Amino acid sequence: MAGDPLLKWRDEFPILSTCTYLISNSLGAMPRGVYDRLHEFADQWATLGVRVWGAGWWDLKRAVGDTIAPLIGAPVGSVLVHENASIANSILFSALDFSDTRRNKVVVCDQDFPSDIYTLRAMLPDHMEIVTVRSHDGMTIDADELLAAIDERTRLVSLSHVLFRSAYILPAAAITAKAHAVGAQVLFNGYHSVGVIPVDVTGWDVDYYIGGTLKWLCGGPGGVFMYVRPDLLPTLHPKITGWFAQKTPFAFDLEHVELREDAYRLANGTPGIASLYAIQPGVEIIAQVGVDAIREKSMRQTAQLIDLADRAGYEVNSPRAVKDRAGTVTLRPGEHAYEVSRELLARNIVIDYREGAGIRIAPHFYTTDDEIAQVMDAIAAILADGSWQQHAQGRVFVT
Repeated sequence: MAGDPLLKWRDEFPILSTCTYLISNSLGAMPRGVYDRLHEFADQWATLGVRVWGAGWWDLKRAVGDTIAPLIGAPVGSVLVHENASIANSILFSALDFSDTRRNKVVVCDQDFPSDIYTLRAMLPDHMEIVTVRSHDGMTIDADELLAAIDERTRLVSLSHVLFRSAYILPAAAITAKAHAVGAQVLFNGYHSVGVIPVDVTGWDVDYYIGGTLKWLCGGPGGVFMYVRPDLLPTLHPKITGWFAQKTPFAFDLEHVELREDAYRLANGTPGIASLYAIQPGVEIIAQVGVDAIREKSMRQTAQLIDLADRAGYEVNSPRAVKDRAGTVTLRPGEHAYEVSRELLARNIVIDYREGAGIRIAPHFYTTDDEIAQVMDAIAAILADGSWQQHAQGRVFVT
């Protein structure tokens, strides 16, 4: 689209010159600045050796967290970076007090990302009950049913802020308000929200928020950020911990554990430093572009996708209301959506497929309107020429 000011950033992402990249909901395009940051990491390690810890590596988990904090409306010092969501979830769940048998309930939904539920089930004590609010359409969660499930027995509400299959946005502020009204706490998974829709953990009074950089923040794997409401930090006593969380880590005291009082209280062992360098260029670009501008363009382009899908008669498995839809449109062009998705990949149009939902198409701020039209034209051509049939054998989910 002529005059789209966000397209000036395209040159910062090398892959955009080699394919049609519409999969930022799975892995954001890599900024070329990552080359320089990883070179910087290698140079510092090569020249300073062990002294590099004192030159910045020791505090890098929080320093990078501070660059992410404004993108979720969090104060400085309240966000710490971890290696992946399972680690961050496990640390947090191990730190929560589940001893009150009168509050023996955790509320989740059946559209949450499975890894979050796996971790939760593994970490909860035996007396805790997981109550699952189920979708009626495989796409959304009824807000009234969800809020009704949060009652005086509830200890924790653990939900995806944006559902990964459909991009449906859960009402975070209303969920938090209801949970707090009955004395419960809330954890949101923000993998599919941060970087494509506005997030305000402070304004919504969120207790805990865990998200990742590899999708809409274009930060790659190995970067998961965990926000803890500052006043809650002293109440957390993690069973999964490590020397980075100790007040005096170099005392090497085996007998006494004294946790730090800041965000590092929920740290563990030695972090993966290289990924902390790789995260930064994407986060910096998102901050410069601005989430509000990204959201405005995303709403327009996802609406364009839905309109084209409707004209073609494809089933749309994402919310139609703009306020309910994040950055992805999931559609099913007939009975052979999986095979069509494989042929799109063969034609260098990078999307993905999710069983039970369909083809996920995720434009980002660097996507052109021509690319939106291209993917929809390609789907129509694949169905018309029958090229999807060559992918009908041996279905393998690799993206």
